[in-house]
Amino acid sequence: MLNFHSFIPLVVSAWLLALPVWAAPLLHCDVTYAGSTQTIETEPVADPYPVASVDIGGRFWFKPVMVGQGSRVDYVKLYAYLDTRRQPLLVHEAVFLPPFQAGATPYALTGTQHLYTGPVERELIYSCTLQGVQP
Repeated sequence: MLNFHSFIPLVVSAWLLALPVWAAPLLHCDVTYAGSTQTIETEPVADPYPVASVDIGGRFWFKPVMVGQGSRVDYVKLYAYLDTRRQPLLVHEAVFLPPFQAGATPYALTGTQHLYTGPVERELIYSCTLQGVQP
C-alpha cells in the first residue's frame, strides 16, 4: 500500500522523466572518396588547433571542428585539403555560425557537398548533420 511519503518519489521521478533530455552536441559527417565512405564524429572543443585532420583515401584530408562548451556551440568549421607532394593544400573551408537548429534529432547542417580538385579533378563528397544543440 502506498502512503503519501512513498508517493512523492514516484511523482518526482515521473516529472524528471518528462523533462527534455539534451545530449551533448555531436557533429556527424559522412565523407566519400572513390566510392568509400568514412564517418567522422566530432564533439565540441574549446581549442580548435589540436583537432586532427582525417586522411581520406590517401588523396584528401578532412577536418571537422566544432567549438563550444557543454551544450553551447559557438561555431562549426569544416576544412578539406588536397594531399600534395609538398604538403596538404586547403581547397575548401565552410563556416557555420549560430543560431543552430535545436532539437534531439539530427538536422542537415551542410546538405551534400561535392568538391573537385587536383590535376585530374578528383571528387570528395561530404554531408554533415548536427544534433544535441540546446536552445
